[in-house]
Amino acid sequence: MNWNAMDISILGPALLAGVLVLSTHVPLGREVLKRGIIFIDLAVAQLAGLGVILASTLGWEVHGYPAQAAAFSAAIAGAIFLTWVERNLKDVQEAIIGVMFILAATASMVLLANNPRGGDELKDLLVGQILWVDMAALGPAAVMSIVVLVSWFFLRHKIQRIGFYILFSLSITVSVQLVGIYLVFSSLIIPALPTRNLGGKGLWAAYAVGLAGYILGMLLSALMDLPTGPVVVWSMAVVAVIVGLMRKRNAS
Repeated sequence: MNWNAMDISILGPALLAGVLVLSTHVPLGREVLKRGIIFIDLAVAQLAGLGVILASTLGWEVHGYPAQAAAFSAAIAGAIFLTWVERNLKDVQEAIIGVMFILAATASMVLLANNPRGGDELKDLLVGQILWVDMAALGPAAVMSIVVLVSWFFLRHKIQRIGFYILFSLSITVSVQLVGIYLVFSSLIIPALPTRNLGGKGLWAAYAVGLAGYILGMLLSALMDLPTGPVVVWSMAVVAVIVGLMRKRNAS
């Protein structure tokens, strides 16, 4: 085990990034689970990633405002389309979401085909580089998270279907560039699964599952020199299984 890797200057910003992602993704993920549109986050995240790749192909700085605008525009376009699908094609909504994901993923591969670093960029998009997050990148992400949270908790009964999708797209656009698509999906869905049907307590229980997964995953990743994103995903899943088993045992 590599105890020297337990560097707070690296793990600290990474954990803060995880907390920011969880802050918005836990309540939104519970709503996604309730609506039964599980793979919407993968599709919208992939669209946001496609926007970043397109910006990079055009020569724009990946972490600059033009790239952010491209990512958000792609995600919003997907959100508007999904709003129309939910209203008019409800019976095939999940299938259309899956097709959207595949189209965005393959378009990303096509755009990166002639890029010598294309494989690395695609890997970063999927797995993320959470350990390389710096404090400067967390400021704008924190502002966006506050906007999403305030809108969700105080205005969610007033916003329409399109409002949900816009908030969802905004949150996904920010988080994909912080932690990657795999952790975005995991942060939305995994904490929501074992804490469903818990009423008001379910939100805080879901936050606890997600936070425990991030902390455990980052510690194991640092100690064992393993890729952080995948280890956090697995750690979150293990914590979720344990919580689910505890709930089942207490109910019997």
